[in-house]
Amino acid sequence: MRVAIGSDHAGFRYKERLVALLRSWGHDVTDFGTHSPDPVDYPLVIRPVAEAVARGEYERGVVLGGSGNGEAIVANRVRGVRCTLCWNAESARYARQHNDANVLALGERLVPEDALEEIVRVWLTTPFEGGRHLRRIRLIDEPST
Repeated sequence: MRVAIGSDHAGFRYKERLVALLRSWGHDVTDFGTHSPDPVDYPLVIRPVAEAVARGEYERGVVLGGSGNGEAIVANRVRGVRCTLCWNAESARYARQHNDANVLALGERLVPEDALEEIVRVWLTTPFEGGRHLRRIRLIDEPST
């Protein structure tokens, strides 16, 4: 799977760990930065990840920050992105099964390090259920009246 990944400084350590992990699982990973723990404005790193996923250049994206909240907000501003903020494997499973989430947001300050691998593994391997959930996803992209 082609995966785009990016973080701000507060998610840098987890991002580095995930880049290596995803590659060890055989995924084609592109690291959009940041490339150090020095402070950075997260929209400048996160938006390019989301845009690349929305254009279809990557099947999935992962964005990281301190809480993951700002990163999810930025990613979800890009049409075609369904970014989910997950904190455990169950939230990741539902994000895929019910929401067909194509971008995962994680907060390094809030997600325990020993849960990180399982969250990402579940999110990458869980299929979308379709059916009634597909109808709901289509409603997300319809203009409001």
